[in-house]
Amino acid sequence: MFTSLPLASPSALLTHASAAIAAPAPAAGWTDLGWTDLGRPELSQKDLSWVDLSRTDRWSQVAQRAEPAVLVSLWPALVILLLTLAWPPAHRWGRTLVTVVHEAGHAAVGILVGRRFWGFVVSKDLSGHAVTAGKPRGLGRVLTTWASYPAPALLGAAVVAAALRGWSGVVLSVGLVMLLVLLVMSRSLRTVGVVLAVGALATALWWLGGSWRAGVLAGVGLVMLVGAWGSLGDVARSADPHQDHGTLAQLTHLPGWLWLCTWFLADAAATAWVGWLAWGLMA
Repeated sequence: MFTSLPLASPSALLTHASAAIAAPAPAAGWTDLGWTDLGRPELSQKDLSWVDLSRTDRWSQVAQRAEPAVLVSLWPALVILLLTLAWPPAHRWGRTLVTVVHEAGHAAVGILVGRRFWGFVVSKDLSGHAVTAGKPRGLGRVLTTWASYPAPALLGAAVVAAALRGWSGVVLSVGLVMLLVLLVMSRSLRTVGVVLAVGALATALWWLGGSWRAGVLAGVGLVMLVGAWGSLGDVARSADPHQDHGTLAQLTHLPGWLWLCTWFLADAAATAWVGWLAWGLMA
């Protein structure tokens, strides 16, 4: 806050300056209050103990790396994975998350290669559709089309790795930013609801924290990884020529099964990465 002081005459300023110079030193036993030139007392760290620093601490925890996860703290990951595989409502939410990441893979790679991302939708049957604008053929279109099916596996493995190494807070913060972008690009009420629900869960996990947060995040990563294999199996059994591998076959004149093999290799590499991490954790 700025305070305006009245303008004094030169003689008055000299008078006040002389009086200040001639002022006697404090007598013995006098307690110096530490008054500054601005006329306010200096406060010690103890005096500031009443200040609520919870928000500052919360934001500092986001960028701060936690201790690497230990095996006993990862029990939520196993619970989430088993629940997703065995309980139909949880399985449906897992497939929905995979669909969102699938379409986000189209969008992210499309933007990286210079295409324009117009939006995406998640349908009632848990299929999705993303729209990018750019050249109808060429390497950019091929990469944008290819990026969809490996995206859940690669992102899931990266999330598991980050959770195990203590970067859960950073991963959740980046994820919330990405979800905000996806929310803006949602093109149906259902899609908006899905993105908001995922964002609400991520926000709650980010805010509550706790030693179990790494386990929950690792569980979400495993759900994406397992879901990637499920979606790959679905598209491999599909006879629809408009699926992504059919589109890639039209763009490159290479058989669709070859593109399915590349997705299989990407999913296998992500799975091997997670397996190597789990082995190192148990060793």
